[in-house]
Amino acid sequence: MRPPARRRAPPALLPLLTCSLAFALASEEVKKEATQSKNLEESDISREHGIDLKEIVFVIQSQSNAFHAQRAEQSKNSILKQSAALAQELPQVLLLHELSKQEGAWTILPLLPHFSVTYSRNSSWIFFCEEETRIQVPKLLETLRRYDPSKEWFLGKALHDEESTIIHHYAFSENPSVFKYPDFAAGWALSLPLVNKLTKRLKRESLKSDFTIDLKHEIALYVWDRGDGPALTAVPELCTDSVDARCATTGRSSLPLCGNPVKKEDIFVAVKTCKKFHGDRIPIVKQTWAGQASRIEYYSDHADSSIPTVDLGVPNTDRGHCGKTFAILERFLNLSHDKIAWLVIVDDDTLISIPRLRRLLSCYDADGPVLLGERYGYGLGTGGYSYVTGGGGMVFSREAVRRLLGGQCRCHSNDAPDDMVLGMCSSGLGVPVTHSPLFHQARPVDYPEAYLSHQVPVSFHKHWNIDPVKAYVTWLAPGEEDEAGPETRKGRKDEL
Repeated sequence: MRPPARRRAPPALLPLLTCSLAFALASEEVKKEATQSKNLEESDISREHGIDLKEIVFVIQSQSNAFHAQRAEQSKNSILKQSAALAQELPQVLLLHELSKQEGAWTILPLLPHFSVTYSRNSSWIFFCEEETRIQVPKLLETLRRYDPSKEWFLGKALHDEESTIIHHYAFSENPSVFKYPDFAAGWALSLPLVNKLTKRLKRESLKSDFTIDLKHEIALYVWDRGDGPALTAVPELCTDSVDARCATTGRSSLPLCGNPVKKEDIFVAVKTCKKFHGDRIPIVKQTWAGQASRIEYYSDHADSSIPTVDLGVPNTDRGHCGKTFAILERFLNLSHDKIAWLVIVDDDTLISIPRLRRLLSCYDADGPVLLGERYGYGLGTGGYSYVTGGGGMVFSREAVRRLLGGQCRCHSNDAPDDMVLGMCSSGLGVPVTHSPLFHQARPVDYPEAYLSHQVPVSFHKHWNIDPVKAYVTWLAPGEEDEAGPETRKGRKDEL
C-alpha cells in the first residue's frame, strides 16, 4: 500500500520516471529480456570470447574515510594478487574516491567520459564492485568471456521492487517487478561500447540537477533510457552469498568490528519529537530500542515531564526541522558533560539498533570529523552536495559538530531541511559524508528481500502501514546476528 497522501514525496522528489512510464513496459521488457536471453544462448554461451585480464578495468566504489579506504585497498590487493597468479598482464584496479575530487564522483555517471577516453581502445569491460565484494578473479574472467564485448551489455545480480516505493518515486507502479537493477554488493559491469554510448549521451545532455536517492536504481534507469538502452542482464555468477560454488563474487555480510565496540556511555542519542507524537511514537521508542542507550534525550516543542522531553524553544514545523537540529548540535557541543564522543540524531519514528551502532562505530576515528549515515545527493551533476538523510539516523563525531558550528553553518529558517543544510555546510567545510548501506531512510518493506538478506541493518524509518514493534523485533532486536552474519535471520520474510 502507498503511504497516506500527507506523506507523499515533495515535488522536488517526484519522479525521475513518471508512473505513466509503466505504460506497456512489462510486455516490452519481457520481450527484450527474452531476445537478449536467446541471443546469449545462440551466440555467446556457445563460444568464449577470448578477453584477457588486462581488458577488465576494476573500479572499487570506495570512500575517502580512512576505514573505508583501507578496506578498498585490501580488495585491490586481493584482485592484483589473484591476477598475478594467472600469469597474465595485470588489470587496472581503480579506487573511486581517488579518481576525482568532484563531489558527485560516487554517483559514477559523471566519470563515464573519463572511462571512455582512457580505456575504450584497449579494454572491454568496466567492472564495478563495493569495498566488501569478494571476487574470485579466475571465475569472473570465465564469466565475462561468455558475453561478446563488442556489444552493449549491462550485467549484474538483478534486484526488483516487490511493490512501488517512495525511494524509487513509485516508478513502474503498476508492475514494480518488471524493472531490474543491480545489487552493487555482487558487482556489476558495463561493456565499453555501452560506456561509449552513455558518454555520448552525457555530452549531448547534462545530468539533471535533482536528487540522488538510490544510486543502483537510478543508474539502471539511466542505462535503460526509457527503452533505448539495454536492460540489466542477470548473471547468476554474480552473487551476494557463497552457497553456490559457481559464484564469481560474493558480498561480505557480517557487521564490521574494529576492536571493542564503542561504549554506550560514549554515544549520546537525541530523539526529535513534537507534542502531537508524544502519545504514539515515544512509547514505541521506549518499547523497542531506547533501553539500549545509556544517554538519551527527547527534544520537543513542549516540555513533558512524564517522558521527559526538553523544550528547545523552537516551534514545531510540518516540513524540515533545521532549527531543532541545530539547537541539538549546540546543546551537545556546549552542555553535554564528559565530552561524549558521538552524537546520534534520530526521528521519533526511527528504529535503530544501538548495539550494532556501537560495533560499527568501532571502525571510525572519533577524533576526526565523521558524519555517517545513508548518503543522498542533491544537484550532483551541477556542483551540488552529498548529505546524510535524517530519517535513517545521522551520526556525528564531536569534531564534526565542532567544525560545522565553528564554520558558521546555520539555518536560513526553522523549517529548512536539516539534513540537506548540514550536507551543504559539510561540503563547503570539507567534512566528508561517509555512507553506510546499513542505515535506511525507509521501512523494511520498501527494499527488495534479496537486498536486505545479506545485511545486518542498523536502522529503518517510518511506521507507515507496518507494525513498528514487529519490524524492530524482526530486523533490529539484539541477537545472534550481531555476532554472526544475516544467515541467522533466514525465514524472516513476513515483515518484507
